[in-house]
Amino acid sequence: MNYLTIDFGSTYTKLSAIDGAQEKIVGTASSFTTIETDVMEGFHNALTQLHEQIGEFRYDQLLCCSSAAGGLKMVALGLVPELTAKAAKMAAASAGAKVVKTYAYEISKSEQDEIGQIKPDLVLLCGGTDGGNKEVIVANAKRLAQIPENFAVIVAGNKSTSYELEAVFKEAGKPYVITENVMPEFNKLNIEPAKQCIKELFISRIIDAKGLSQAQALSPYQIIPTPLAVLNACELLSKGTLHTPGIGDLLAVDIGGATTDIYSMSKGHPTLDSVMYKGLPEPYNKRTVEGDLGMRYSLSALLEEVKLELLVMNSGIPAQAYREWVAACTDNPDLLAQAGSEEQRIEENLARMAVDIAVERHTGVYAQAFTPLGEVFTLVGKDLSEVPYVIGIGGVIVNSQSPAYILEGAVAKPLDFEHPKPKAPAYLLDQKYIFASMGLLSAVDPDLALKLLKKEIINVTENSYT
Repeated sequence: MNYLTIDFGSTYTKLSAIDGAQEKIVGTASSFTTIETDVMEGFHNALTQLHEQIGEFRYDQLLCCSSAAGGLKMVALGLVPELTAKAAKMAAASAGAKVVKTYAYEISKSEQDEIGQIKPDLVLLCGGTDGGNKEVIVANAKRLAQIPENFAVIVAGNKSTSYELEAVFKEAGKPYVITENVMPEFNKLNIEPAKQCIKELFISRIIDAKGLSQAQALSPYQIIPTPLAVLNACELLSKGTLHTPGIGDLLAVDIGGATTDIYSMSKGHPTLDSVMYKGLPEPYNKRTVEGDLGMRYSLSALLEEVKLELLVMNSGIPAQAYREWVAACTDNPDLLAQAGSEEQRIEENLARMAVDIAVERHTGVYAQAFTPLGEVFTLVGKDLSEVPYVIGIGGVIVNSQSPAYILEGAVAKPLDFEHPKPKAPAYLLDQKYIFASMGLLSAVDPDLALKLLKKEIINVTENSYT
């Protein structure tokens, strides 16, 4: 059985040709994603490159994923920030969506207007445990119904409000789906039903909107969001299959043109003694997405987030050179830095900072707390300090002269006791851009996908810049 996988990325469309009989990736190719015209143009350009490299490749099955034009843009509404709002964000992120903003409590008039300005593809509406608070989710539904923008709503809150919410969205003519509560009981997560609804709405709404209907017609399998494919590959590599063990806990860093996504496969239990866990339990397979840390479409936002003075001091490259490169990439997203050039060092320094910031946001936070029995520590989120592997995904890492230099941004700083980032991981590299491809293949032949992941992911622990 031969497979061809397509990843319609925000910047590049990537193909992988897989020979199932030989258990081998026989070729890969990529071309700039043609968002402005028809994404199939970019696919055919990449396919031509693939055939030039390996000859005509006849495949039995076509598998596709997409994050073209920034992927699935969502906002999430909940009741309490630390509880249902966080649960809503977890459900959206784990389904491969880009969560642009989360809101808690009853949204204000300015927040209502802001959602309209964001123009999301989907809104995930949560709030209240089953049988609990009804007022907030109903009030937020009425405000969402007044927004004229064309978006669908997934309701995953207090089940006691289903009749009222159905009437609200029917009257407004808003497309909606009502599913199970993301937090039916206090501190109990139930994100799978909402996650499935997000996937289904992605297929029904975004495929045509992004010009992917032709690709869908060529495949018997549903096109899924690229981040979900990567999440599936990470979980496969971590846990393994019935026949083959995985590699255990890992942290994966995917730096794209629009976002930096972080995936952790770990229970993330506290590694310190006398720690009180605070907040919602974390899922084993967690994804976070940072929409302000991409290397092309959000590169200007990344430059604003980093400490430019520190970059200048450490790299010896003037601040103006950073600003000029960011401006050039913003105007021309398919611009590539030449190997060994100052521009490539700028790319690598910015990417390292993107990893640093994104992993810090992804990990948990330790804090002091005082009880009648004395001082203790609390942990909100995951402790990833003992995770043994950090895996690099994305063009800026793959094309770097020293991938380990970029991935070192994921490591804990010597005097930072607040963020439990990995202490001493080995660095692995997805050198052929196959993570999304293997995530797609895992739905059809997980054993083959795992074998190829273990074969193709290389160790790049040594930093050539040190």
